Formats: sequence, structure tokens, C-alpha cells
Amino acid sequence: MIKRVLTLIVLGFFIAMIVPVIMNVAPATELGKTAEKYVKDGPSELGAANLVTSVVVTYRGLDTLGEVAVLFIATAGIGFILRKKEKCCEEKRPASEILKGGTSFLLPLIIIFGVYIFVHGHLTPGGGFQGGVVIASALVLLMLSDVSMKLNKTVLHWIESLSGAFYVGLGIFGLVLAGGFLDNRFLPLGEFGTLFSAGAIPIIYSLIGLKVGAELVGIMQNMGRDE
Repeated sequence: MIKRVLTLIVLGFFIAMIVPVIMNVAPATELGKTAEKYVKDGPSELGAANLVTSVVVTYRGLDTLGEVAVLFIATAGIGFILRKKEKCCEEKRPASEILKGGTSFLLPLIIIFGVYIFVHGHLTPGGGFQGGVVIASALVLLMLSDVSMKLNKTVLHWIESLSGAFYVGLGIFGLVLAGGFLDNRFLPLGEFGTLFSAGAIPIIYSLIGLKVGAELVGIMQNMGRDE
């Protein structure tokens, strides 16, 4: 009874604080100075048709590096926690024929779609994180269709490590050869709106996609292993 009363009191205080804030929120009628700068100068400065990509990859590249680092820490943490899991005594049941047949048909299509998403991230909505998740979902589907299959951890670790190292390396190139960390202009910007444009952004997004995909597959494999 006391816990319920305290809970109601806390909820009452929270509502009393949040309602005035919500009531006084006014819709923005114009862009802030930072957003206006991005919208006005982003396409000409960085050559990316997708303005979101310009912001994520270059203007706030250090934040993106932090996001990749957080995902790596989560992967390492899950691997550390599950490293002593006892071997399961029950034999795993094989996947259904429908799942196996669907996987054999959908797997290459999903991987191609994931690659398309991060390769075209500077032109259309998408990018490295989204493409990496799509590729990871394809590999998870493969693991579900064959419960006895284990992906090569060494290969996953090498993909993750090399893509992360090259990502940081490109950031340093931008710092030394252009205007700042992950500045894409150390490579030619190319023709605006084409695949080979936006300088180093397509390469950066490809590396992010590989790293994110490898890390997410590693997480799922650690969570599903029986050893």
C-alpha cells in the first residue's frame, strides 16, 4: 500500500513538472543558426545530396565515432557476460523447410539491399547504420534457418577491426588534408547528385555499414550460442 502511495506521489510530481512544459511548447517557425548554416551551405561544401548524411558523417563526425564506440562496447560487454554460459543439454530442433527455402531466396536480396542503403546514403535516406542493420538481419536469418551453423568469429572480428581502423584513418586524413576530423573533402567532391560524389562520404558510410553489421551479428551469435 505504501509503495503504491509513493508511486502515485512521484507520478503526481512528474505530471506537475511536465504538463506546463508541454503546454508552453511552441512550434518552430524558422531554422536556428546552426540548422540554417547546414541547409544553406551543406550541399555546396560537402557535395552530398542527402543533408542528413552531411550532418551525421562530417559536421558531427566525432559524435558518430562515439556512437560506433558505444556499439563496440555493447558487443564486448555481451561477449564478456555470456562467455561462461553452460552447454545446453537439449538438442536443438531443425528449422522448418519454409524458413530454409525462404532464407535461400531472400538472403542475397537482403544483403544487396543493405549494401545499396549504405552505398547510396549520401544520395537518398539511409546510410551506414541502417545498411549494417539490414545486412546483420540477413545473417541472423541465415543462422535461424540452420541452427547448427556458426559464423567464423575470426572473420567477423577482422571485418569489425579493419573497418573501424580505416574509419578512424579516414577521419585523420580529413583532419590533416582538409578542414577537420572526417572532413570528406580530402577526396574530389565529384558531380553533385551522382554515385561518385560527396568526396569520402560513400567510403566512410561503407566502413560504418561493415562495422555495424559485424558487431550486430557478433551480438546475436553470442546471445544464441550454446557453449
